[in-house]
Amino acid sequence: MAAVLMLRGSARLLDKHRKVRAASVAMVCSRAMASKTPVGFIGLGNMGNPMAKNLVKHGYPVVAYDVFPEACKEFQDSGAQVMDSPADVAERADRIITMLPSSPNAVEVYTAANGILKKVKKGSLLIDSSTIDPAVSKELAKAVEKMGAVFMDAPVSGGVGAARAGNLTFMVGGVEQEFDAAKELLKCMGSNVIYCGEVGTGQAAKICNNMLLAISMIGTAEAMNLGIRLGLDPKLLAKILNMSSGRCWSSDTYNPVPGVMEGVPSANNYQGGFGTTLMAKDLGLAQITATNTKTPVPLGSLAHQIYRMMCAKGYALKDFSAVFQFLREEENL
Repeated sequence: MAAVLMLRGSARLLDKHRKVRAASVAMVCSRAMASKTPVGFIGLGNMGNPMAKNLVKHGYPVVAYDVFPEACKEFQDSGAQVMDSPADVAERADRIITMLPSSPNAVEVYTAANGILKKVKKGSLLIDSSTIDPAVSKELAKAVEKMGAVFMDAPVSGGVGAARAGNLTFMVGGVEQEFDAAKELLKCMGSNVIYCGEVGTGQAAKICNNMLLAISMIGTAEAMNLGIRLGLDPKLLAKILNMSSGRCWSSDTYNPVPGVMEGVPSANNYQGGFGTTLMAKDLGLAQITATNTKTPVPLGSLAHQIYRMMCAKGYALKDFSAVFQFLREEENL
């Protein structure tokens, strides 16, 4: 009799365990389905386009907007929803990623008459992957918070190639409790998602990175130009640099000399990639923050001057690695 009661008790316990397990699985499935709700994406340029495509590849329906309608056509043809304004995107999605060229563009998209904040829902998560002034990110965060939503800055590093491959690095600033929610989306577009601290620290990390990138690109271009003029084969020189202490990303991954590497802007007349205008803009942000914090950045200042000169001399729309071509042509520099 005792054995029968024990068996019945075990059966009831097992049945209860199965029900709890089934409920747990259902809850996980429900969260998974909820996570695939539409994601807004505003800014479908050289970087935003492949980033949004990677969200689509991971099963997220994208609600898109770009100030240039032709940038949206590709997404519209693939069945994505294309809106007429950032406000319309905010009305249809409670998670929005923005990828914009500059601080004024970001301010307009968020705060203009047809901006995101016009129709943003309470509890929405707004992630800005533009590279802008950290002070602007903080002001936008305050405006977003007043609407009951959450703002995080998450600028990227890696360029167009990494955006296409989904290998970007995201530097994230904002409320730490919201980081996991942001990371869920950002991991679809990047291999590294790093929490930096409060709002604005993601931008701070990005500005420091791009200042170093500009300096190293100019240095690589100068070294390659000097070596070529001394009679060295550029491919051989690049090989030597990349197995020596002068090695850097600009030399081994994004070499600025035509013919040294395939699949980089220097192999395509410096088309595509990260524009000289944008690099000059980012260096300008570095100068502003350096002045505000009384930080000496002599090489950063010189890099800023060089990229501004390039913009004035017809290189504005070329990739920033065109500094090699600029140095070759500037005999009186």
